[in-house]
Amino acid sequence: MNDSAFETRALSSLSKVFTDSELNDPPCRRTSALRREIVSFQTAYRTGERLRDVRVEAKAPEGLSVSVYAVGLVPSEFPIYPDHDGHILRSTPGLYPDPLYPLDPENRVHSPGNQWRSVWLEVQVTERAEPGIHAIEVVFYSQHGEELGGERFEVDVIPASLPKQRLIRTEWFHCDGLAQFYGVEVFSEEHWRLIERYVETAAEHGINMLLTPLFTPPLDTAVGGERLTVQLVDVEKSGDGYAFGFDKLERWIKMGQRLGIEYFEFSHLFTQWGAAHAPKIMVREDGETRRLFGWDTDALGAEYREFLARFLKELVQLIRGLGIEDRIFFHVSDEPHLEHLETYRKAAEIVDVAVGDYPRIDALSDYAFYKEGLVPNPIPATDKLQPFLESGVAPLWTYYCCSQYKQVANRFFSFPSERNRILGLQLYKYRIKGFLHWGFNFWNSQYSKRPVNPYLTTDADIGYPSGDAFLVYPGEDGPVCSLRMKVFREALQDLRALELLEQTIGRDEVLNMIEVSLEAPLSFERYPRDAGWLLDLRNAVNEQIRASMMER
Repeated sequence: MNDSAFETRALSSLSKVFTDSELNDPPCRRTSALRREIVSFQTAYRTGERLRDVRVEAKAPEGLSVSVYAVGLVPSEFPIYPDHDGHILRSTPGLYPDPLYPLDPENRVHSPGNQWRSVWLEVQVTERAEPGIHAIEVVFYSQHGEELGGERFEVDVIPASLPKQRLIRTEWFHCDGLAQFYGVEVFSEEHWRLIERYVETAAEHGINMLLTPLFTPPLDTAVGGERLTVQLVDVEKSGDGYAFGFDKLERWIKMGQRLGIEYFEFSHLFTQWGAAHAPKIMVREDGETRRLFGWDTDALGAEYREFLARFLKELVQLIRGLGIEDRIFFHVSDEPHLEHLETYRKAAEIVDVAVGDYPRIDALSDYAFYKEGLVPNPIPATDKLQPFLESGVAPLWTYYCCSQYKQVANRFFSFPSERNRILGLQLYKYRIKGFLHWGFNFWNSQYSKRPVNPYLTTDADIGYPSGDAFLVYPGEDGPVCSLRMKVFREALQDLRALELLEQTIGRDEVLNMIEVSLEAPLSFERYPRDAGWLLDLRNAVNEQIRASMMER
């Protein structure tokens, strides 16, 4: 290219711009959107020489607001398992586009020269937005004020509002990650301030259920190891008696409600992968705080059973006092396997006796647990759903994690973004009630053997493919979002738009719109591998919503 050339390309939110390859994605300069929706574009840029302090300006008409982010690069040593299914962008280690950095006060970006980079444009369509086509102008200027280039995007506003999200969605929130990275004391005022920033961002992106650490969650912890203590419930022991302090737990729940959280899932009361032990529980006795329960505790032993019975009785009273009876969920143990069935059964009985009819959920994929009535609300993985679907389990939740890397949707760095966004259509078709993922901000190595810097280690020390363990990065004063989190929010918006359309044309017609051009019905394993198809379908849904409104 010419040494002085400044190139730009208009791209959709589903493109991933790599520095070491050409751009082959088709341009995208127009989309439609409902009111209360957030849509995104990208502008890729490349210069023939190194340019610093390039200023970016984005202008939007009244009723629309636009935010601009620089798409950053982070390393991945472990992008995907060697036996992947081929539906990936690349399998090589290197730099991948993911964090979305807010621009500095001067709106500057840099260009190293002969490398494609991109900025992310997030457009909020407010209730005040007038129907029709609105133009978004993006212009780049040199540090001397010379106009270098830009792109023009159009948003066609549909005069209907995106309905409230009905799906229950949780991304497990890890308080230890915040304390460790920022170097603050757990549940100090500074820690609480950071927690609020991250919870607020989570809620803004469709996460409406919050993992609540009654005791340090027994998740992703090496057998015999410990994670940093993050225990909301204070426990005092005197003789054979216990006293429980719920001040921090009440603060947590009220904070969540204030910031947009609707549901709370209490952390697991037994260890992961088998329910054989108790979580780490710190207790104050004779003026000293010590660990009373943990890996050395028999989960079914008399001492822990008695502790749980007393604790859960008081917790249930608190739930009633706060008026959140229909907003809470309990966990027993995460991801038990068939060989753990009897241990899980006995642990579940302990919880059920104490909490009665309050809902209990767990991520598990062996149908035997549901068939034997051990978990009333199972959460099977997306690639293990079939027996649950065939049996008409309802309400039905689902999840994915590192193991779901063949055929089904997921959010790894190496996956095309349409493989992230397609989940919205799948959740709609199968009437999925809730979606769970384990990693909102897991900034530890696998099994939590050490904390990691997520800007340098994106794969939990080659524990999980990059993109599995977290959706946000730690910014100077709060979270830095990933483009994967933005794309997943678009999947949730697709789901909500389909639910809106169903109100006017019926569910059968909506499903027909989705599947009419497909060779086989949409499923969790079979779906179009084409970003253009997904974008076109969403625009067609919006057009049908507009047409349905005009027919009223």
